[in-house]
Amino acid sequence: MTVAVIALAAAGCGKSSSDSGATSTNSSGKYNGKGIGLAYDIGGKGDQSFNDAAFAGFQKAEKDFGIGGRDVEPADNETDADKVQRLDQLAKAGYNPIIGVGFVYAPAVKEVAAKYPKITFGIIDDNEVTAKNVVDMVFAAEQSSYLAGVAAASATKKDHIGFIGGVDVPLIHTFEAGFDQGAKSVNPKIKIESQYLTQTPAEGGFSSPDKGKAAAQGQIDAGADVIYHAAGLSGQGVIQAAATAKVWAIGVDSDQYAQSALAKYKDYILGSALKNVGGAVYDLVKSVYEGKPESGVVEGTLKTGGVGFADTNPKYKAMTKVVAAVDKAKQDIIDGKVTVNTK
Repeated sequence: MTVAVIALAAAGCGKSSSDSGATSTNSSGKYNGKGIGLAYDIGGKGDQSFNDAAFAGFQKAEKDFGIGGRDVEPADNETDADKVQRLDQLAKAGYNPIIGVGFVYAPAVKEVAAKYPKITFGIIDDNEVTAKNVVDMVFAAEQSSYLAGVAAASATKKDHIGFIGGVDVPLIHTFEAGFDQGAKSVNPKIKIESQYLTQTPAEGGFSSPDKGKAAAQGQIDAGADVIYHAAGLSGQGVIQAAATAKVWAIGVDSDQYAQSALAKYKDYILGSALKNVGGAVYDLVKSVYEGKPESGVVEGTLKTGGVGFADTNPKYKAMTKVVAAVDKAKQDIIDGKVTVNTK
């Protein structure tokens, strides 16, 4: 399956939510729901990364299929019970599909999906919830991170690079594993700084630009001149610190070079390890709208276009040896010549 590639729209910040309130039926009569329900992960809309990528797919689906939708923000320090209540409210209101953005929604999706078997639920970055009406949207983040590692090791002038993860959890370990392997494929002796901002999501690892900035500054002071983050909203601080020090940052999930909120720093964003969250959201909505809802695990890989590496920075494109190294690595993974580590 090849997912639709969705360019990230400039999503607004804040705690707003949209709700058209319209019940929609398509021309064939297969869709009869209130629209799309989208529940954001930590950091919310405006992170210029993970959540905004989901919102881009949500917006495009609303437009293309002429259906409504509601997107809702997380609360600070919320519990699983809060997430259950949020999804339950969307289900009672008739939204279909309902999508939880992030692995933190796994317990809530499992509970609420069982109560509403006629509604399709999606969860991003988790494959543990198994039910006929649940779609697990996962991505081979290790593959895009491998490309980020190749880019970093090819672009560094000091043979010294860094990785910053938002939260010390298995999902983010996958990003680090791919990044390290990619970098060492270029230079086995390269020095790699590594830091996780927090141990749990509740401590703000994905939602604290100040933590990202401080961690990046520490790695820069230690000598790193290319830093890759997998830290959600906290990554904005990583990018800011890199730009201030005039070293390279590598973004994540969305093409962060193209984000309006990061425009003042874009000259120092080498590229971004892409995860086509927007495309996965769009394809799930499309399947429900057409009366043939997806089910089970749907994985985005380099081969399907579900992950990739953004090359929109002209300064990156001008680094022909770096580009060639990344392109070769991508093809080697697609051809099965390279298997990327997940741990």
